[in-house]
Amino acid sequence: MQIQESGEMYLETIYILSKKIPSVRSIDVCEHMGYSKPSVSRAVGLLKNGGFITVSGDGYLSLTEAGLEIAEKMYERHTILADLLVRLGVEPDVAAEDACKIEHSISDASFEAIKKYISKLQ
Repeated sequence: MQIQESGEMYLETIYILSKKIPSVRSIDVCEHMGYSKPSVSRAVGLLKNGGFITVSGDGYLSLTEAGLEIAEKMYERHTILADLLVRLGVEPDVAAEDACKIEHSISDASFEAIKKYISKLQ
């Protein structure tokens, strides 16, 4: 199943939250993203039906293997792109915001070229 940018953002958010708190619920996603409960509830349903997350009887969200793969990919893209932009002189807040936009649209080939270039700099 193809996933849209908003779905990628939700998966990445669940991934980030799961690194900070032991059990992630929809309300945690609401608070982190600043979205309404109905919006998050709808997204959670779509992600669950798509096989990207599971929801326990207690309402805890977990990434499936497919969901984790996408979340890790988006997180890696975000952190590397934000770091690159900061190195280029962009303010950290602006870099993070721009990286969030770029991470969803950049091709795998272009991102791999950026990673390769950065590794040569280090």
